Amino acid sequence: MPAMKVRLLYFAVLRDIIGESASVVTLDEGASPRDVWKRLRETHTRLAGYEHPPLTAVNESYVSPDEALHDGDELVFIPPVAGG
Repeated sequence: MPAMKVRLLYFAVLRDIIGESASVVTLDEGASPRDVWKRLRETHTRLAGYEHPPLTAVNESYVSPDEALHDGDELVFIPPVAGG
C-alpha cells in the first residue's frame, strides 16, 4: 500500500501532552483522522481514555474523523476549551 505524509498541528492541551506543536506522520493511503487519533492514543498514555477524536479539521476545514486523508494534508485535532 502506498504511503503518504500528513502534517499534524497540536494546540492547547494536546500540545502539552504530545510535547511539540507540529509533526509529520507517514500513513498508509486511505488512512483517516480516526486512524491518526488511535495512533496518538497508543503513543501517549494521557490520551488513552479518549476513544473518540475531538473536533477535527483538515486543511482548515472541519471534517468527519472518518474522512480519507491525502498526501500533504494538514490535520488538526481541536481540543475542547474550558474557561470562564
